[in-house]
Amino acid sequence: MGRKVETALRIPKYVLVSAAGTVVDTAVLWLVSHHIFHSFAGEYLLSPFISFECAVLFNFICSFFLIWKDRMDIGNARAFMSRYLLYNLSCTMTFLLKMGLLLFFKFLFGWDVVICNLTALCVSGIVNFVMSDRVIFR
Repeated sequence: MGRKVETALRIPKYVLVSAAGTVVDTAVLWLVSHHIFHSFAGEYLLSPFISFECAVLFNFICSFFLIWKDRMDIGNARAFMSRYLLYNLSCTMTFLLKMGLLLFFKFLFGWDVVICNLTALCVSGIVNFVMSDRVIFR
C-alpha cells in the first residue's frame, strides 16, 4: 500500500483519537480552571498545561497501540518510552503554538478559555498529525 493511502487511512483514526483527547483536555481544563485556579495565570496558563499533559498521555497511548501500531514494536518498553519522549517533545512544540493561539483568541475576541482552547486545538492538531506521521511513528 502506498504512503498516501496509508496516511489517508490513518486520518479518521487520528481524528477520533484527537476528538477523545480533546474531551480529556477540555474536561480537565474545565475542572482545573473552574474549581482549582481562580487567577488569570492559573486559568489561562497553568490549567491548559495540566490538561495538555493529560491529553498527551492519552493520545500517545492510542497512537502507539491503535493508529500507528503496524509501525511499532508493541512489546518493546524502551521503544515505547523513547517514542513517548519524542512525542511529548513534539506535542510540547505544538502546545506552545496552541497556547499562543489560545491567548491570541482571548485577547482578540475575549472568549472563554474553553472556547479559546478548542479553537487553538483545531489548528495545532493538524501540525501534530503531520509530526506524528512523518517523524514520531515513521
